[in-house]
Amino acid sequence: MGKHDGAKPSQSGVAMLTDKRITVRDLEPALALFFETAGPKVLRLASQWPVEKGAPVFTQKGAYTARGWTEWTQGFLYGMALLQFDATGDRRHYEVGRDKTLRHMAPHLTHTGVHDHGFNNISTYGALRRLALEGAVGADNAEVAAHGLALKVSGAVQASRWTNAPKAGGGFIYSFNGPHSLFSDTIRSCRSLVMAHRLGHVLSGENDARICLLARAVDHIRMTLKWNVYYGTGRDTYDVRGRVAHEGIFNTNDGCYRCPGTQQGYSPFSTWTRGLAWVLLGCAEQLEYFEQCACDDGADPETAGLLIPEMLEGAQATADFYLENTAADGIPLWDTGAPGAAGLGDYRARVSEPDNDCEPFDSSAAAIAAQGLLRLGRFLGERGDGAKYWRAGLTVARTLLSPPYLSASPRHQGLILHSVYHRPNGWDYTPKGSRVPNGESSMWGDYHAMELAVYLRRILDGKPYLTFFGP
Repeated sequence: MGKHDGAKPSQSGVAMLTDKRITVRDLEPALALFFETAGPKVLRLASQWPVEKGAPVFTQKGAYTARGWTEWTQGFLYGMALLQFDATGDRRHYEVGRDKTLRHMAPHLTHTGVHDHGFNNISTYGALRRLALEGAVGADNAEVAAHGLALKVSGAVQASRWTNAPKAGGGFIYSFNGPHSLFSDTIRSCRSLVMAHRLGHVLSGENDARICLLARAVDHIRMTLKWNVYYGTGRDTYDVRGRVAHEGIFNTNDGCYRCPGTQQGYSPFSTWTRGLAWVLLGCAEQLEYFEQCACDDGADPETAGLLIPEMLEGAQATADFYLENTAADGIPLWDTGAPGAAGLGDYRARVSEPDNDCEPFDSSAAAIAAQGLLRLGRFLGERGDGAKYWRAGLTVARTLLSPPYLSASPRHQGLILHSVYHRPNGWDYTPKGSRVPNGESSMWGDYHAMELAVYLRRILDGKPYLTFFGP
């Protein structure tokens, strides 16, 4: 674990029951069972899914289904196969992940209509490049270069989806809602810009203007932290430290910030927990990059020096809010302001109850947040808040890798149960006899659980530390 002396003391009154003695080694049996369970499911789904149906999104009665909205989950499908190979060495998973990526993922590289390049393309082309450079597969230099070219294209295309908002302090990658919309989850797509920059690429604009991709990533991260994350400073009536608005709304005529919004949360003034989890993980990943590599990649040292404290403040605020507003075992409700939560009483004082009749819990938010907590804890070091976040991440991982969250039945195509997609739109399957959705999986929940498990497995095996920007 690392050590960072610039961290601010936590203000958390932690509700989650973190196991203070838990270690990565304690999770070894659960990890072994997870990969044993996941192997045949991932191989079958990646091999047999009919691409003409669109990408698989979530399960209904245990079977994956598509949902035409944006095709943001196809990279997770093939990326899971590559991660399963990373953990187990089963060459069948690598072959199907590589084959399907090369056959079907190219349109995602030039997709100008989404903010999801960091999901689709880092999970596939990025994983293929990493595995080759680590020596896990026998790819030649030409193939490694081809994967690098794909990542350059993806980063530049993602960076071109840009809104300048000078009066609000910068600019941002805008969401599929349009140029006025800054989504919190898009912070993880900054990985695409960073990787393309790391590979020596720039975005060429009008009159051959050379646009620095790293600078755009910095701008987007700063705008997300400034406008979508709250710090308890009295910005509005609902300014609670660590609360996250899913969406920031901007006036594109004059470049001013206008108000918070939401696409999948309950309200602009409550916290959609999956959005918070992506901010936490996105900040933790970028902290690792900016401390280790940014200056070597040409970043201005002053910019990097200023951004690290900003990201650290955002990561700690969201981590503390998560720990204060989750069930005792680390699984949160889908939204902290969900109106039915009152019927649960103080759900934070006991383990999660995914089959309750009031509001759904969301295991996918937990899978994302767990990795964020672990990375943040490692960044901060072995004592104090670093140890707290690290153990909290391990505790959430243990919950996810065990019943009732581990999907052990071979008849269920998912890996992690009790995920939520779009509660306001009613897209999630509610089983007969239940009043709220439960018992189903999502492609992003399964992928992030797989990524979490590989992150831990590599630590146990003494492999190089897993980062999006390595090796």
